[in-house]
Amino acid sequence: MLAVQQLEAGYGESIILRDVSLKVEAGKVVCLLGRNGVGKTTLMKSIMGLLKVRHGTVAYNGVDLTKRAPGRRAKSGMGYVPQGREIFGQLTVYENILIGLEAAPRERRGQANIIPPDAIAKFPVLPEMYARRGGDLSGGQQQQLAFARALASQPSLLLLDEPCEGIQPSIVDDIREVIRSIKADGQTAILLVEQSLDFVKSVGDYFYILEKGAIAWEGTLAQLSDDVIKKYLTV
Repeated sequence: MLAVQQLEAGYGESIILRDVSLKVEAGKVVCLLGRNGVGKTTLMKSIMGLLKVRHGTVAYNGVDLTKRAPGRRAKSGMGYVPQGREIFGQLTVYENILIGLEAAPRERRGQANIIPPDAIAKFPVLPEMYARRGGDLSGGQQQQLAFARALASQPSLLLLDEPCEGIQPSIVDDIREVIRSIKADGQTAILLVEQSLDFVKSVGDYFYILEKGAIAWEGTLAQLSDDVIKKYLTV
C-alpha cells in the first residue's frame, strides 16, 4: 500500500532523513518509534507532501506520489492527524469536520455538508459539540476532532503523529480502542508515531525505529526485545 524508498529530506541546508525505506501494508498498524528529534515528524510530513523530498520516492497503491501536492495525496486516500492536532480554533466542530470532506474523492463525498456517519461513530461526544468552536475544546476533545476530520474522507491509510501527546488517560484509552476498531475492520492501514511503548505494543503489527534520521531497526512485536528498547529508545 504505502512504500517509502530511500527517502532523503530536511529543512534548509540540514538533512534530517537519510535513506529511509519502510512499508505499510493494507489493514496493518505500523509503528514508527525513536527518541525525540530523530526525524519522525519530518518523515510524516514528507509522506504527506508537506515537506519536499530531496531524494527517494513515496508510492501509494503503486502510484508514485513523490512530486504530488498534499491535496492530491489526501484525495488518493491518505488521512493525516498531525502532531499538535492543528484544529481551526475559530471554526465550529462541525465546520472542522467538514474540512476533512474536501480530501474525499468526488465519488465518495456524498451529499454536500453531510458528515459521513463513520467519521463520528467512534466519537459519539462530537455531535453534541457541533456548535462549539474548536479552540474552546480540551486537548483530548481536539484530538478526537482531529481524528474525525481525518476519517471524514474515508481514507485507506491514516498517518497518526503523536495522537496521545498531552491528553488525559481516559482519552488515550478511547484512542487505543478507536485504533483497534479500525484495525479490526481491516479497511484502513495506519502509520503511527507514538512515544508510549505500552500504547504501541497494544496496537502495533510491525515496528520501525529511527535513529539519527535513518532506520536503525525493524521487526515484529515479538522481536521488539528489551535489548532493542534499551539500545534505541531508552533515554
